[in-house]
Amino acid sequence: MQTSTPLLVSNFFVAGINYKKAEAAIRGLFAVDNDRCENILQLSSSFHVDELFILSTCNRTEIYGLAEKADHLIDLLCTQTVGNTETFNGLAYVKNGVDAIDHLFNVGAGLDSQILGDYEIIGQLKAAVKFSKDRGFLNCFLERLTNYVLQSSKMIKNETALSGGTISTSFAAIQYIKKHVVISNNTRILLVGTGKIGRNTCKNLVDYIGTTNITLINRSEEKAASLAAEMNLKHAPIHQLANYVDSSDVILVASNACDPVILRSHIKNNGSKLIIDLSIPYNVEAAVSEIPGVTLVNVDELSKLNDETIQKREAEKPKAKEIIADHLTSFMEWYYMRKNAPALNAIKLKLNQIYLQQQLSVVNQDFYPAIISEEKIQKVVNGMASKMRSHNNRGCHYIEAINEFMSIAL
Repeated sequence: MQTSTPLLVSNFFVAGINYKKAEAAIRGLFAVDNDRCENILQLSSSFHVDELFILSTCNRTEIYGLAEKADHLIDLLCTQTVGNTETFNGLAYVKNGVDAIDHLFNVGAGLDSQILGDYEIIGQLKAAVKFSKDRGFLNCFLERLTNYVLQSSKMIKNETALSGGTISTSFAAIQYIKKHVVISNNTRILLVGTGKIGRNTCKNLVDYIGTTNITLINRSEEKAASLAAEMNLKHAPIHQLANYVDSSDVILVASNACDPVILRSHIKNNGSKLIIDLSIPYNVEAAVSEIPGVTLVNVDELSKLNDETIQKREAEKPKAKEIIADHLTSFMEWYYMRKNAPALNAIKLKLNQIYLQQQLSVVNQDFYPAIISEEKIQKVVNGMASKMRSHNNRGCHYIEAINEFMSIAL
């Protein structure tokens, strides 16, 4: 990959949609799996986009990157989505420069999550960043920025209670089951999908529902068999899905298919049935909700569940914001140092030349020991770096640095 866009904060954009303005069905139109993400990366140079990564979860799809304008990112993203640019632009938020950087810090901390403090987002962010980095689409700017974001998120996790208590989308599903279903040894539970969310859901089922009458089905049967053996549960092959959907009392769907995997035609019995769809896009056909006795719940409905845990997390937001502010400041200091590195190197080189000329003109060179000179030169350069962070008059700083060095070196 070749980088043409200069390293400027003003070239950094994020464009995205999330749960705040777009319901799950619309978000599903812009979900991006690994294959689509791969295509986006390969097409990026044609859209004049340099460094980039795509964060696509059940609650958001966001594209971060360096470009001349946000439209380049949006047009690039929508080449691989079911939804079009017109729909996206009608619901999207676009942030630029420091605002975009601050947004990424908030996303990484869980402050922008549908469930406040949801720490699952950091794993999803790491995976998104790694995907782009492994393919050569994450260079100096985004790599350093995301490292600061990860450091900030870790400190927030360790030093605040923003992620305290046990709550997430998968746990909210467990709360819903406990509130609406009387669980007995005869209650048959089916979990479809054993990826990260499915695995967390499975563990929560065992820990909080108190039953092992659970069957796991996954497109890759080996993954379902492995988790079933670990948790002492049952598993079944994908071709038996319809039979298990029809016979189960509680069904949780955590698959990541592009199209529904649970269909109306799968359900023939008229008994009471709870189906919880944790997938984006939806993996349960909407017509399922029309069947008498069937209750269908999706991720947006689950996220409305609120309890004292969320209220406690709200109280931790100011602490998290302070940590973010410190890390954002540190990143910007790195950015300005890197941005001004050519000018600072030129200043340092010139000061060294002046010092050497002064040495040659003095008979007794012991008056100018090298170590003292290096300290003075670095002091002047550091001072210039500080001034450059707040002003952009590089030529003036260059002359000022020479004058300052001459006044303290002679």
